Amino acid sequence: MSLKDIFKQQSKGMESLATTGVIGMHMVSGPLVGFAIGYGLDAWLGTGPWLKLVFLVMGIIAGFMNVYEDTRRLLRKMSREEEQKRAEALADRPERATLKKKTVVPDSIARACAAETAAVSRETGGKAPAARLRSGTTGPEAPEGEGTKTGGHDRSDG
Repeated sequence: MSLKDIFKQQSKGMESLATTGVIGMHMVSGPLVGFAIGYGLDAWLGTGPWLKLVFLVMGIIAGFMNVYEDTRRLLRKMSREEEQKRAEALADRPERATLKKKTVVPDSIARACAAETAAVSRETGGKAPAARLRSGTTGPEAPEGEGTKTGGHDRSDG
């Protein structure tokens, strides 16, 4: 580990500590500022404790909103860093990188399959026709060695 890596690790730790401190400050500063504004307005207008309470509640709400936003920002940043680490790890070891291929069926084929399924359903009254094996038998009762091992099923239209 080089000196540069050590400083980089320390700066990440200090950044996390600073973020945590800011979240704590938002939690405390919102209610304090709200109470101070309410206290000042109550003293100036002579309205008693009502403006203190109203602005205190507003300060608490503002504090929670700030904490929520800071937490969302921190979680987004953490997920970006995690994705970046994954990408770097995959780039370092390309032989282990496996991507799932997504099969895309063209619209024309999908429409043709849907039309064929609807036609067969209308012909059979909603029941699926039994598949005919090459040997002429249907379903699981096919004799061993005939049709089932090759996977060749022919549908009989008659």
